[in-house]
Amino acid sequence: MIGIADISANDLIRKALEEFGRGFAIATSFQDEGMVLVDMALRISLETRVLTVDTGRLPAATLDMIGIVEQHYGMRVEVARPEAGEVAAMTSRFGMDLFREDTAFRRLCCEVRKVRPLAAIADVRAWAFGLRRGQSESRRDIAQVEEYEGRLKLHPLAAWSKNEVADYVREHAVPRHPLYAAGYATIGCDPCTRAVHAGEDERAGRWWWEQDADKECGIHFSPDGHAERRLDVLLSEVLAAR
Repeated sequence: MIGIADISANDLIRKALEEFGRGFAIATSFQDEGMVLVDMALRISLETRVLTVDTGRLPAATLDMIGIVEQHYGMRVEVARPEAGEVAAMTSRFGMDLFREDTAFRRLCCEVRKVRPLAAIADVRAWAFGLRRGQSESRRDIAQVEEYEGRLKLHPLAAWSKNEVADYVREHAVPRHPLYAAGYATIGCDPCTRAVHAGEDERAGRWWWEQDADKECGIHFSPDGHAERRLDVLLSEVLAAR
């Protein structure tokens, strides 16, 4: 099992491909960090699996990126989608824009639309995500290799700076998400992401109406204590109503 920390991003991806083959995948929403991983991995092997989640609330530009990436690299992106019955039960019970109610409802929406579809891909044993320690306080201590619910989570760019990512994108002509040109610093679902303003940190454009909450969807970090228990209660209501 991969257990080496602080090796280069390229070497970590290569080791994952050697060890897991088709059981390894890059998971990306086509932001710069994820696209760096896609580019690195496909330079090693065009057989690398690249996965994304279509939540049903993505910006059109994100959906366009699927075709852009496929054409640029000559491969197919695998698209996971939420279970229609779960989405219908959630929106019927709590409303289409429940995420604006409070953090617990936002986490529920992320759980149904993003976390569960990704977790349902059973044949993936190791994932690579584009998280960096410098992106936010909640990501400050991420390791290059972690084990989570029986799978490995790899963060090859954990120690990279924002400038290092930008340099790689430029030097390798990596396709960029169009919303960066509109002032976005991070890109998620359409109603939950906006451009950032001068002086704001790069995660400020996500769920900007929330106060004192980690800007995380649940794929990378689970809520703690009361927040996690409340999420479990809300999710159980959704699953019971399917």
